[in-house]
Amino acid sequence: MDERLGAAEIGSRLGERATLVQFSTAFCAPCRATRRVLGEVAGMVDGVTHVELDAESHLDLVRRLNVVRTPTVLVLDADGRIVRRASGAPRKADVIAALGVATS
Repeated sequence: MDERLGAAEIGSRLGERATLVQFSTAFCAPCRATRRVLGEVAGMVDGVTHVELDAESHLDLVRRLNVVRTPTVLVLDADGRIVRRASGAPRKADVIAALGVATS
């Protein structure tokens, strides 16, 4: 998977080291927990940004990336390349481990 996302596509600047992109929907309970976990990790790790996208407002991106459920989290490296992808509410340790791949 050598798909890349840029600031124009996600509506925010990429993190210096990595970006956590979260696809959510309004009535998704696990999305709230995911928002909290990703926000905490982004606050702990320098150069990491968390961007949450409403899946319904970004259907072109959802289709292009084959996002079939929310939450779906993409880990982008500093160049916007997708290095990890997961569906469902992630554990903080798993997010930190995925960032290790993105920033190495």
